[in-house]
Amino acid sequence: MKFKYPLQKVVDLKGSEKSMAEWEYAAALGKLRTEEERFEELRRHREETMRRLAEQTLRPTPLAEIQRLQSEIEWLDQRMKHQRAEVRKAEELSALRQRKLADKMVDEKVWLKAREKAYEQFRSEALAREQNELDEMAIMRSAASARR
Repeated sequence: MKFKYPLQKVVDLKGSEKSMAEWEYAAALGKLRTEEERFEELRRHREETMRRLAEQTLRPTPLAEIQRLQSEIEWLDQRMKHQRAEVRKAEELSALRQRKLADKMVDEKVWLKAREKAYEQFRSEALAREQNELDEMAIMRSAASARR
């Protein structure tokens, strides 16, 4: 007789939910990485602009050029502030998805453990039935040989 777990659909559903949570977590990590890269790009651009401003102040430069560089730095500061907020949001989403994944993993493990226990019980009962049949056959043989 083959083992058929009556709640197998639930076990499968929990596995699917875990897989979906893994995909969502991976997507959140990808978004976080993208936002961090954007922030780093802005930071590098700001450093380069600061370096150019410092170089321009060491030699005769039109005031308009210095003001343009200062305006660019201010704009970059605003963009970096906004990008920091985006990075924080992505970190929060990533942490949320990670907690959700952990919950789904625990949930799936509980159901897999329940199925495993049911299988062990089924196996134990099958072995007991088989042993009873063997014992009954042995008794019948013993009784048959005693009559001879």
